[in-house]
Amino acid sequence: MQIIKTADQDFSVKWKALRDRLSIEGVVLADPERMVVVRKIIDQVRNRGDQAVSELTEKFDGIALKPVDFRIPPDQLVQAHDQLDAKLLEACRQSVSNVKRYQQHIAVKQPPDLTDTGIRLGLRQRPIRRIGICIPGASAPLLSTVIMTVVPALVAGVREIAVISSPSHEGSIHPSILGLCHELGITEVYRISGAQGVAVLGLGTESIPKVDKIVGPSRWWGQMAKKELYGLVDIDSIAGPSEVLIVADDTARADSVAADMLSQAEHDPGSAVLVTDSSKLANDVDSEIERQLAKLSRSEGSRRCLEEYSAIIVAGNTNESAQLANEFAAEHLQIITADPESVANEIDNAGAIFLGSYSPVALGDYYAGPSHALPTGSSARFFGPLCVNDFYTWTSVTQYDANALKQAAGAIGTLADAEGLDAHKNSVDIRFCEDLS
Repeated sequence: MQIIKTADQDFSVKWKALRDRLSIEGVVLADPERMVVVRKIIDQVRNRGDQAVSELTEKFDGIALKPVDFRIPPDQLVQAHDQLDAKLLEACRQSVSNVKRYQQHIAVKQPPDLTDTGIRLGLRQRPIRRIGICIPGASAPLLSTVIMTVVPALVAGVREIAVISSPSHEGSIHPSILGLCHELGITEVYRISGAQGVAVLGLGTESIPKVDKIVGPSRWWGQMAKKELYGLVDIDSIAGPSEVLIVADDTARADSVAADMLSQAEHDPGSAVLVTDSSKLANDVDSEIERQLAKLSRSEGSRRCLEEYSAIIVAGNTNESAQLANEFAAEHLQIITADPESVANEIDNAGAIFLGSYSPVALGDYYAGPSHALPTGSSARFFGPLCVNDFYTWTSVTQYDANALKQAAGAIGTLADAEGLDAHKNSVDIRFCEDLS
């Protein structure tokens, strides 16, 4: 694994190259050939509906499905739930409870109206009516993603939730995902995925109603489809490879830092970056990664990610480490230092911050409460974690009585005159005109 020192003459070049490899630029500014493919998929779904989805699913997933087969029958959800391992079900319930408690705690409440004589100004809060959730399932059944995307929506009061996932388990969705959906009260589950799955959610077909918002991770094709459909529907964010940046000093244990880095690299694609002011820790972590890597079931893919998307950075001091962390704007930021809180106070850009030696990213992935659906590829500069507040719509409410409007009429008329919009001015003045002939 490459070890880079900030004091090296070519550090800025290497640092930029690392960040560029993780950038979501490939989705946001997709190359023309890939974007043409995505647009063709969307057009096919828009123009030919269910039939196109059947053909695309067979083409990309190798599964022949008729439209009647898209939706998982309710009895299969019940059966999958009945067959869930008792220990696994209990772990899911603990996670759901923690996520629900946290989301309820952070939920923004509708504020009281602002009132003055003859004036009422308000902001009305409502849950989004219908959402679609993408659950990855091709390489592993990500039960945690079901919890982290569905529960915040349920807390917000979303009434209709449609889940899509890859038909990669014997022509269907992994039974553990189906069982968990039933546990959460989700009855709409479809065995479709990729760009065509996102297109179905955003546009709707004969058998699947369109949604108002699409959330959840997917590979590049699904992300490009989300971007293309944004505006017709809302989306959570545009996501790239999973990533962690760890700021650590010589108080950190090399074995736990190495384990934290490997936990992200095994996503394949996944990125792990250590920034430390300790050369000894840097070398010890590098050795420890090699030792632990040999024992992992996904060692080949993890090694590739460590070589292509990861690095150990040796900084001059902790302040420089914090500066690099801000530039990186990581999805997950771990701070394992003697005083992690002081370092965290210097951070403006991060999807999720984990403080101290006993707060690994896996805690957030599975259990703690904040959603693990997070911004990646430096987009933490403007996106935040998926949460209950992302599933509300807000509508302003304005009410004036006659006296209040009369007092405002002069200013409104002056502004309307300045813009040359006579009808705007007249729409106020006519209310106080006695001669209506």
